[in-house]
Amino acid sequence: MLIGPLGAETLRGGPWKAVTVVSADLLLISVLWTHASLCLVGLILRLLLQTVLLSVFMFPLLRTVGLRAFSMASETYTSGTHSAAFVTCPNDTVAKDLARAIVEKKLAACVNIVPAITSVYEWQGKIEEDSEVLLMIKTRSSKVPALAEYVRSNHPYEVAEVISLPIEQGNPPYLKWIGDAVPE
Repeated sequence: MLIGPLGAETLRGGPWKAVTVVSADLLLISVLWTHASLCLVGLILRLLLQTVLLSVFMFPLLRTVGLRAFSMASETYTSGTHSAAFVTCPNDTVAKDLARAIVEKKLAACVNIVPAITSVYEWQGKIEEDSEVLLMIKTRSSKVPALAEYVRSNHPYEVAEVISLPIEQGNPPYLKWIGDAVPE
């Protein structure tokens, strides 16, 4: 290294070479840092966009699920308050007439008509097999005696089947609807 005015040799081998090398390294680090920052910013923007899109498209589904969960959690039902009763009928006409009258008289909230069941039973000492129609009746347990009386009075069978089972649990809004549709 020469002392005095800077010469060509000083620039090539002196402190400027170190500065140039350091500057090139800093420039490379700066470029790499900028590239990494842009990649990171791009990744963040992409994740943000995905989150926003997912939120927009999932909101209706999540809202529906949340409302159903809330309604199920907020309703209370006392086990056995309602019952499912079963009545067999000889044909569709009898089944539809009974079902409509039972709902109109507010003896039940709903009657499902299940066609084409086969019943095997003993009657007057003989084994019988008949095609029947099943009524599935949802009502208050307190209405089962009135329901049974109505069916006995309006059914063509000598001994009409009317059996009921208490509803232990179920969809709370549906159980509430039964209670609202069938007065005490």
